[in-house]
Amino acid sequence: MRVSSLLALFRPALPLILGLSLGCSLSLLMVSWTQGDTDDPCRDELSNGRLFMGIGDTQRDPRDAAGEEDFEPRIVPYHKDPNKPHKKVLRTRYIHTELGIRERLLVGVLTSRATLNTLAVAVNRTVAHHFHRTFFFTGLRSPKVPHGMTVVAHGDDRPVWLMYETVRHLHQHYGSEYDWFLLAQDDTYMQADRLSELVGHLSAGQDLYMGRAEEFIGGEEKARYCHGGYGYLLSRSLLARLQPHLDTCRNDILSVRPDEWLGRCIIDYLGLSCVEVHQEMTYRYFELGKNADPEREDSAQFKNAFTVHPVSEPNVMYRLHKRFSQIELDWTYTQIQQLQMQINNLSDLTPEGKAGVTWPIGINPPFKPRTRFEVINWEYFTEEHIYSCVDSSPKCEMRGADRADVSAVLEIAVERLNERYQPQLRFRKRRLLNGYRRFDPTRGMEYMLDLALEAYTQKGHSQVIAKRVNLLRPLSAVEIIPMPYVTEATRVQVILPVTAQDQDFVGNFLDMYVMNTLDTHDNVLLTFLFIYDPFDAQRVSQTDVFAGIKAMIGEVEKRYGDVKIPWISVKTEVPSQVKLMDIISKKHPVDTLFFLASVWTEVNADFLNRCRMNAISNWQVFFPIHFQEFNPAVMYRDQQPSAASSSFASDSLRDGHFDRHVFDEACFYNADYMTARTKMAADILDNEELLESMDVYDIFVRYSGLHVFRAVEPALIQKYVRRACNPRFSEDIYHRCVLSNLEGLGSRSHLAMALFEQEQANST
Repeated sequence: MRVSSLLALFRPALPLILGLSLGCSLSLLMVSWTQGDTDDPCRDELSNGRLFMGIGDTQRDPRDAAGEEDFEPRIVPYHKDPNKPHKKVLRTRYIHTELGIRERLLVGVLTSRATLNTLAVAVNRTVAHHFHRTFFFTGLRSPKVPHGMTVVAHGDDRPVWLMYETVRHLHQHYGSEYDWFLLAQDDTYMQADRLSELVGHLSAGQDLYMGRAEEFIGGEEKARYCHGGYGYLLSRSLLARLQPHLDTCRNDILSVRPDEWLGRCIIDYLGLSCVEVHQEMTYRYFELGKNADPEREDSAQFKNAFTVHPVSEPNVMYRLHKRFSQIELDWTYTQIQQLQMQINNLSDLTPEGKAGVTWPIGINPPFKPRTRFEVINWEYFTEEHIYSCVDSSPKCEMRGADRADVSAVLEIAVERLNERYQPQLRFRKRRLLNGYRRFDPTRGMEYMLDLALEAYTQKGHSQVIAKRVNLLRPLSAVEIIPMPYVTEATRVQVILPVTAQDQDFVGNFLDMYVMNTLDTHDNVLLTFLFIYDPFDAQRVSQTDVFAGIKAMIGEVEKRYGDVKIPWISVKTEVPSQVKLMDIISKKHPVDTLFFLASVWTEVNADFLNRCRMNAISNWQVFFPIHFQEFNPAVMYRDQQPSAASSSFASDSLRDGHFDRHVFDEACFYNADYMTARTKMAADILDNEELLESMDVYDIFVRYSGLHVFRAVEPALIQKYVRRACNPRFSEDIYHRCVLSNLEGLGSRSHLAMALFEQEQANST
């Protein structure tokens, strides 16, 4: 994999850091400390955080303090009753279900048929993807539902009825899965990160009704309801207590406004009023003027708001999102600079002192290799060419993502130089003299640039100078990519193609299969695919070249009465992997999980489980890289291999290598293969020889659109064998086979020793 391609995996979203500038882009945890003996601890802006702004001196309600006492664990001893029969324990699909762990926040947006395709779409595009789950509740569904939105229609447009059905739906379907529920209108802009941070600081075990508190019509009582335009939070426990009273509230409480109706229901039956402050956390909101411009709003109330209302049209929603994104970005940069100053100040107290501060401040130091094999190579590049190519050629044209990356680096380098030296000097890039880059997995992509710059003074004088700058594109927060659910109970269908030249190795394969799958009752099936050449096919009635293998299969079936090992016979001159899979695919259901094996494969439970986990239907296919033992004649020569080196323990992997040139083993679902072959059909019409020039790996890479997972597999260990390379295959497949044979002879040190001994023998 190229170094540049790794950037897409880690997605470094933060700007570049220049070695000559003071600015830095970095995301760190908050750091605060106290110094000296004082009763009033230091509380700077970072440690306070914006959620606590303006309420630092508020006295805590003693009732809240009582509810925050530490819980003492209670040990429940387990006693097994010997008189009761043993029952199989049924495990849940997900561990968080078994542990009772719930998601924090579910968002419900109240919309209508008229605004579903306008304001609701704007809400979905701006903030919905920042929440774990977002639903849009409407009375009547519009004829065309927007793509990518979860819309729930209740069948009645009356506002109070819509609120009643929404609350009932949330409790019935998601009351046990989420701790908090946020209800808002579609003319409300929500700052998703701040709302998620808010519920993260609130105790989920308390009844809470939180939002903008409003007086009821008449304003005679002290109780308040939460205004629906600014959104409001309902705790899971409150929703559970409210559920039995919803029908009564629907029949007894008369109100035009749905938020007022819900507030009255909560007050009358639960005795809770809407609050804006709870546990030192404030629900912040902002009322947007009729013709207000979000770009010009600069008040503290606006900048710190969680929700903004009313939003009259989608364009205003998008402008609000842009404005708040810029506010968050500016605040992040300010926080980074303050953290860097704190780190720099603390460095005096460390044993290394100021010298121990790495550049950029707060980012991991460069990786220090322990041996010469761990040295990270630098790539040399110019503006037109790169001198480290995928195909191992010494020089190739810079294009695509590489060209865009280098252009961005050069632009930012000149920009940061001007930021530092203006107004005394102004720089303009003439050309790139030398460029170096490397990917450090501990910190990000590093660059060294030698630039020819034209420097201008304030008086208009200019001079061309050469300047070296260092830059770093740091890694941002690593994301967990959600993957579909898979299980280790899936049945694996092993497919074993066998030619006449390979039949000597089938006996060992069958012995390992019997020991590791049949004896352990693993959920695995085996199918043999006997490949006859035209000459052997004509003589099959007199002499069957695979008669010995078929006899071994019969012995296995006789030993295990309930086991059947079918075989399929195929006649072909060129045993193309794709043609063979076409035959197998038609004889199995679409949900079959195939493991395409070779006669040198030793099947074991560890690999079969990884095959099940790494092959995901309609998502991912798995091509393991097996471990190939070196030629024992080169490795040990006249010596006998030791018992340790001949075992298959993990430490014996030193006597071989992972063969990256072989793509014989593969795990994939039949449905994914059939889909890829269907897309390939049009190309076959123009080139009938295409099937012989490609293997299954090429099919998935070119035509599937799935994630092709290619990784080393230490559980797949093969003894040394010299493969027979068929020249009738494509040049690429034949070349890979030859390289596999050559690199499988031995390591460099063993090959060098063998040549040295041969030269010594020849000289004597």
